[in-house]
This record gives sequence, C-alpha cells and structure tokens, in this order.
Amino acid sequence: MGAPFFHPLSLRNVMSRFWSAGIADLSPYVPGEQPQMQRLIKLNTNENPYGPSPRVLAAIREALGNDADALKLYPDPDARRFKHAIATRFGLELANVHVGNGSDEVLANVFQGLLRHDKPILFPDITYSFYPVYCGLYDVAYDTVPLTGTFEIRVDDYLTPNGGIIFPNPNAPTGRVLASGEIERLLAGNPDSVVVIDEAYIDFGGESAAGLIAKYPNLLVVQTLSKSRSLAGLRLGFAIGHPDLIEALERVKNSFNSYPLDRLAQAAGVAAIEDEAYFDETRQAVIASREALTARLAALGFEVLPSKANFVFARLPSHDAAQLAAALRERSVIVRHFKHARVAQFLRITVGTEPACQALTEALREILDRH
Repeated sequence: MGAPFFHPLSLRNVMSRFWSAGIADLSPYVPGEQPQMQRLIKLNTNENPYGPSPRVLAAIREALGNDADALKLYPDPDARRFKHAIATRFGLELANVHVGNGSDEVLANVFQGLLRHDKPILFPDITYSFYPVYCGLYDVAYDTVPLTGTFEIRVDDYLTPNGGIIFPNPNAPTGRVLASGEIERLLAGNPDSVVVIDEAYIDFGGESAAGLIAKYPNLLVVQTLSKSRSLAGLRLGFAIGHPDLIEALERVKNSFNSYPLDRLAQAAGVAAIEDEAYFDETRQAVIASREALTARLAALGFEVLPSKANFVFARLPSHDAAQLAAALRERSVIVRHFKHARVAQFLRITVGTEPACQALTEALREILDRH
C-alpha cells in the first residue's frame, strides 16, 4: 500500500495544530534578498561596500590561534572586553552597555524588557519593518505615527501618552535624520516613557544621541557593527543607556541566550571599535559616494530625499518604481523596492563603491534612453 497523499495545504493544516497560539497570525519580517547571481551589483541591503578593518581579521586569527581546542570552550557570556571597548568609546561604564547578535537581537530584548506596557508604543508609519513584527511576537500594543508630507518625523506628534517610543535615526528607509535638539525635546517631553533611538545608520552623517544618556535616564541608544564597521556577516550589536534599562535587557538575555556572542565575534568587535582611523576613513568614503550618487540621480530626473545614511531613497516621477527595479535587475543591478502605499514609487539604493554607483547610473541611463 502506498503512502497516504496529503495536499500541501491540508498537510499544513494538520501540522499547524502543534503551533503555539498566535503563531499563525504572525507576519514575519522579510529581509532584503541575498541573490546567488554571478557578477551582481548588489545595492539592496545596505551592506558596507568596504571590507572590515585589517585589525578585525588579525583579531579573529589571533582568537582562533593554533589551538585546536580554542572553540570547544564557551566564550565569555558577558563579552566584557567588547563591552569595555564600547564603554570606553562613549565615555560610559560597563553597566551602561548591553550586547547581542546584531541590533535585531538587541531590539528583541528591548521589546520584551522595556516596551510591554498597558499603553501602546509609538513609531512612524514608514520605518524599520521589524518593529511591528516584534510587536506581534511579544504582544506589544502599538500605534503608528504618520511621517510628514516630506517624510520627516515631527516630535510634536509624539508628545502624547504612550508606552514607549522607538524609531531609527536616520530613519529607514527614508534616510532622513532628526536633529539632536529635537531628540532632546522628545526625551524631555516623555519623562515617563522609554525612548529608543535605533542608530544603525548614524555614523554616515548624523549626530548620535549617546551624549544625552547621562542627562536622560529614559534614553536607550541601539547601534550595530553591520553598517559603518562592515561586520554584517558576524552579527554584532549593542545598546547603551542608564544601568536600570540595561539591567532589564540583561535579565531578558540571561533568561533566553546567556552566550549570545561567540569567541571570534567578540574579538572582532573589540578590534572594529578600537580602529577609529579605519572606521572614519571608510565612512567618509561612503558619505562622499552618497553625495556623488545623489547628484547623478538628480541629473537623471530623480527626486532624492536628503539622506544621512549609507543609502538614498529616490523616485523617478516618469517611471513606475517596481518596473524600474525589474529593469535594473535584468541588468544585474539589485535595489530595494517597498510596497507600502506611501512609498511604493520609491527605490532604496545602497551606496556602493564608486564603480558600482557608476554602473547603476549607466544602467538607469540605458533604461531611460530606451523609453
């Protein structure tokens, strides 16, 4: 007798009966595509076009060494050397620092440890799409606050009762930055709420809110080493804030994953933080390329939002954005297109190397010439 046949949908219905309550209602985050095409110009996931510091590679080799047993032991669960490097850079203490596998894991701890309250939290309607995913996963109520007509965050819209506030600065995917004075006004206007500033892209032209931590105990700053320090493949992120906020995150971490950072990642993180010269050299190169790319796109007729990130957000009024992204893909150039109604005619374009940016503009010029 042959095996019983199950239609894929009916099989899923059978198997999903084992799922925990609420899992079927989740809408998981969809990361940017990591295509396997050869000779690809990949400008869709905001990776740094320059490699990590040579000191990072040396630190990884040193951490591994010639000891075959080096990886059989657990790493330092508190990642003290990495925390110390972060604390030193920002003029803080170890008690002000929390670390995790990329800023996404840090944010997961934030949503569990600091943002589950009776009142809904607030974040922009156009922003990092992981926020509503975490709200669904951790049962956090939220309200979205519309960006202005020019896609800016307006602080006055957040001076209302809430269970917490979170947004990226610069915002993603728009790239627009909120000035530090406005962030301080937001903090002063919400003394009873945690304000989380997600600074994944801050090093490309914005001013970090880290200098406000000593003055505002309700401020938590989250950063990543994926972007400005070229370590997206290692997954390193951190939060800095008042020790009381950090303790909440540590409690969540140690109740879920007490060894979040492996031995090699910790060594790489220390080296990346300490090599300030390489960090500044490469981020300045990205900034220069961003300004040049913005000018080239404007010359082609694009409207480009002012960006302080390592990407630009642009639209071409005469062309449909989805069709334009598809035409670029046919020429082995990958950019990011979002389907949200307010930004459906925009493309988010990562700032690549100068040759990559030139190849993008040449492909766009060819597409426009054909139309």
